[in-house]
Amino acid sequence: MIEIKTVNLKRAKVNTLVVPVCEDQDIHTDSSVASLIDMAKAYDEFNGKKGETLTLFQPDGTQIVRALFFGLGNAEKINAESFRCVAGKAVGFGIKTGLAALTIATPSAANLLIDAQTIFKALMEGAVLGNHVFDHYKEKKEKKALKQVVLMATAAQKKAYSGLAKTVAAVCGASITARQWISTPSNDKQPDTFAQMIKHASTLPGLKTTIMDERWLEKQKFGAMLAVGQGSSASPRLVIVEYAPKGKKARQTVVLVGKGVTFDSGGINLKPSGSIETMKMDMSGAAAVAGTMLAVAALKPDIKVVGVMPLVENMPSGTAIRPGDIVRSFAGKTIEIGNTDAEGRLILIDAMAWAIKKYKPDTMIDLATLTGACMIALGEKIAGVFSNDQQLAERIVASGEATHERCWSLPLPEDYKELLKNDFADLNNMSSSRYGGAITAALFLSEFVGDTRWAHIDIAGPAWIKKASDYCGAGGTGFGVRLLCDWIGGV
Repeated sequence: MIEIKTVNLKRAKVNTLVVPVCEDQDIHTDSSVASLIDMAKAYDEFNGKKGETLTLFQPDGTQIVRALFFGLGNAEKINAESFRCVAGKAVGFGIKTGLAALTIATPSAANLLIDAQTIFKALMEGAVLGNHVFDHYKEKKEKKALKQVVLMATAAQKKAYSGLAKTVAAVCGASITARQWISTPSNDKQPDTFAQMIKHASTLPGLKTTIMDERWLEKQKFGAMLAVGQGSSASPRLVIVEYAPKGKKARQTVVLVGKGVTFDSGGINLKPSGSIETMKMDMSGAAAVAGTMLAVAALKPDIKVVGVMPLVENMPSGTAIRPGDIVRSFAGKTIEIGNTDAEGRLILIDAMAWAIKKYKPDTMIDLATLTGACMIALGEKIAGVFSNDQQLAERIVASGEATHERCWSLPLPEDYKELLKNDFADLNNMSSSRYGGAITAALFLSEFVGDTRWAHIDIAGPAWIKKASDYCGAGGTGFGVRLLCDWIGGV
């Protein structure tokens, strides 16, 4: 879909040209593009300020059908996200108007605080991520994704960045797959069905996928995970996707664990209206981990990466777990159920403890739409990071900055563990305080990781958006795929 080409605007016929424009600096070295910007700025309503747009049809002296100008604002404030948004907006315009292709005039990095590779990569990411239409359940398919986006480049840039397009396509394509899984309704992705979706998508060279059923889970004594799933007629599954570098020994092993509650009713502690309607997205952590594994198959890192996804449906019924019940986890610790809606941490602890025993990872990261408390703390656009290793937390935050899948590091205070103590069992799955719920949930998980280098990413806020953004439609966002891929690249 993404192509890098040298384009002579004086000779080439271009249907739609997209031109990012800076308010206070010249950021294009192509004289033809510079002339077009002069034409655009001749209009009072366009100066290149952030958010401004202008369309010129058949500009004089060119064979361009339409030129779209997007204001970026001041040069000192322009970053990678600025270019992702421009490309996403442009592709969104193309989808809305029924275009098959468009060409983007790639700015020079000369007067900007970012380098050329960052600009190319960001434009590619915005274009690929924005070129997604989820209309599987629509009778009329009114919108179509673009077939081609061309980035204008010099011959040297074309040679340098053509390979980058393949990497971006793999990572962003995996993110889109995760989006689609998240937005799929729960009646079409109960645990076994979702497990089969992951397995089907994971038939890539270098990946090995295994699905474990409820009989295996019972034999292995996944007591906490089975307790969550026992209220549903759809039995739980554990999905494992493994990648190992071919022909050489892995430098280290990384395990990624993703929460996969395919629908979360809250169980006996039923969620109220206003909270329950979007609970098809409570498997976003599993979707992000599975998506990351798809990208890993293309990225081919020299480390072993294992994705572990516990999949359950949390439903109220005569067989559902009750508040006050005590369950025994895979690790052997007992847990009294304080609230059946604190179910994500129960399936994670069994998967995490098993993965540590099985793979002995150097690092483990879990992703989960775990707590509304994290959304209260950080809003709907930023994930919370909790870790027993400060360097790991900082590296994840840095990857969040690089990808704009933003994260903020939060503490794991030892004294807060008192809030999880229980009179009848080793732990309670709920804190005895109404405050600091994201912290106590992370502390609960920390009880099952031992000395393993570990981080927990609470993605409850950014996993789902109600309104489309510049390069993501309403629904599942696939948050975590690009973040994890960037982190893996630096391991």
